[in-house]
Amino acid sequence: MTSVLSHYGPAVQQRLAPFWQLVPEGFEVSNAKFVALKAEQKLEIWLQSSDGQWHFFRTYPILKTSGSLRPKMRQGDLQVPEGVYRLDAANPNSQFHLSLRINYPNEMDRYFGAQEQRGDLGGNIFIHGNEVSWGCLAMGDRAIEELFVLAHDLGLDNIEVVIAPRDPRQHQLKRPDSLPKWVDLKYLEIQASIAELDQHSPALLL
Repeated sequence: MTSVLSHYGPAVQQRLAPFWQLVPEGFEVSNAKFVALKAEQKLEIWLQSSDGQWHFFRTYPILKTSGSLRPKMRQGDLQVPEGVYRLDAANPNSQFHLSLRINYPNEMDRYFGAQEQRGDLGGNIFIHGNEVSWGCLAMGDRAIEELFVLAHDLGLDNIEVVIAPRDPRQHQLKRPDSLPKWVDLKYLEIQASIAELDQHSPALLL
């Protein structure tokens, strides 16, 4: 891990410097959100200060996802999960360059999976490099280098990952009729997390 960070760190810091210059003076970062929007194919990075204020940092294009606009239900369905997650591991030796693991299945996934006796819910869902996906968010190698170093600098425990079918600031999150009613709870959780952010459009800040 140390060798990977020392190898990519200086170049990443240089590439991110223009974005850090836009962070308000005195803004002490305490937490962050990675907001992945499937339909829009983008990943927004938001920083939170110690006094609770949010600052939009930047957006990355998601180069590849798999499945459709619905939550992951089981191993092998090729769906990218939807919900509110955390990062629980970083892999410097990933076959997809570098990767950050999302803690799918989370408590909600496991609870309703058990209620419905769905068996193997799958796992090992990552934000990673390259441009191929089997249920993961493929960001490309250059982007994952930046996200990997940024996640290390911020601390994995301080990062929330929100994965939404589409941007709830622009579109209502509507459960497909074929999905169980508990998916509404998942969408409400997504909406509540994203509602914490400032309402200005991050597209204006790119």
